Amino acid sequence: ADFVALLPPEVSSRIFSDLDVESLCHAAVTCKGWHRVIESNDRLWRPHCLSARAVCQREIDCDRGNGYSWKITLLRNYWKSKVKQEWLSGKYSNIPSQNSLPEKSMYPMDVDTWGEILEAELER
Repeated sequence: ADFVALLPPEVSSRIFSDLDVESLCHAAVTCKGWHRVIESNDRLWRPHCLSARAVCQREIDCDRGNGYSWKITLLRNYWKSKVKQEWLSGKYSNIPSQNSLPEKSMYPMDVDTWGEILEAELER
């Protein structure tokens, strides 16, 4: 049986709140019942979005200011925050060539983001 259909919505939401971003996205497309509980539930998306904001504050604040939901804001910035964090932490500081970069080390980023990364490199 589908636990989402059997449990009160707040209990189902509490269970889903323990999922990471990728698992939450997968759960949202599992079935219509799960989709209804997950899709527009800001309590599920907001904490993940605020975690990404630690790295992409400007981008997330801009998206929220433009009226995007927590979910859409997160989806627009999740992978960018992961890649940006790796670049800012210096993970790619001493690579011998572009061919040495892992496949997921690049993501379309604006000039301000690349400026932040360059500043961090110059400070190292």
